[in-house]
Amino acid sequence: MGELYDRMARDLKLKNLAETTQRRYLHYACGFVRYHMRSPREMGVPECKEYLEHLLLLGKSAEMLKMHVAAMKFLYRETLNRREEAARLPWPKVAHRQPDILSGTDVERLLVASKELVPTMVLMTAYGAGLRISEACQLRVEDIDSKRGLIHVRLGKGKKDRYVLLPARLLLALRAYWVQVRPADGWLFPGVKGGPISPNSVRRALAVAVRRAKLKKKVTAHVLRHSFATHLLETGTDIRIIQVLLGHASLQTTARYTRVSQKMVAGVKSPLDLLGTKRGEVLG
Repeated sequence: MGELYDRMARDLKLKNLAETTQRRYLHYACGFVRYHMRSPREMGVPECKEYLEHLLLLGKSAEMLKMHVAAMKFLYRETLNRREEAARLPWPKVAHRQPDILSGTDVERLLVASKELVPTMVLMTAYGAGLRISEACQLRVEDIDSKRGLIHVRLGKGKKDRYVLLPARLLLALRAYWVQVRPADGWLFPGVKGGPISPNSVRRALAVAVRRAKLKKKVTAHVLRHSFATHLLETGTDIRIIQVLLGHASLQTTARYTRVSQKMVAGVKSPLDLLGTKRGEVLG
C-alpha cells in the first residue's frame, strides 16, 4: 500500500483505537490489496465484495469477515474519504451464540488445576473482579486499593478508567503472591521478558488448566468474565451495578447475561402453574 499504508496508520492513531485493532486493520487492508494487486484508489465496493467472497470460499468465519469489513470501511471512510462507498459495504450477519458459563465448582477446579503462579493470579483476578484478560495483565501494584477494597482499571476498553471491586479472598491471595514474587517495575503480574505478562501467555496456561481440570465446557479467558457477571446476577446484584463493574457503555450489552442465567430462567413461574391459585388471580 505504500503511502496509503502510512496514511491509514496515522488515521488509526488519530482515532486512538486500541493498538491491537490498529494492527489488525492494517493487516486486513494489506490482504485486500495483495489479493487484487491494485491500489485501493482504483477499487471500490465491487472489489471489496469480491474479496469478501474469496474469504468465504476459504472458510473464514462470519466474525472474521466482520473484522475485514471494518478494516475496509475504515480505509475508504477515513483514509480515502469515500464515505458513501464505505456505507455501502454490508456487515455480515454474525450468529450470537450463548457462551458456556462456568459454575462456582468449575471455577474452583480451574484455579486449583492452574499450576503457574502468575497466570493463576491473573485468572483469579479476572474472575474475581470481572476484568478482561488484557485489563488484568496491565494492572500495576498501585492499582490495588486495599483500604477501599477497589481495583483501579486504567484505560480499559474504550480508553476509559473505572473502579471495580477487590474481593477479600483475592486480596489475601495477592498478599501471599507478593511475598513470593515481589513484582518488579511496578507491574503486578510481570512477564518473563520484562513488562507485564502477555494475554497469550495467560490463555496458554488457561488451556492447560482446563485439560487438567477435565472440564467439558468450552472455556476461554472471556468465559471467566461472563461467569462473573452471571454469578452476580444469580446472587441478586442489580444489573445496573454489573454494568458499571464490567465497564459497559450500554445496559443492552450487560442485559445479554439475563439470557444465560439458567437459575433465573428456572426460577420463573409459568402462568400455567399459577392458574387456579391465589397468585394467579391477577391474571383474571
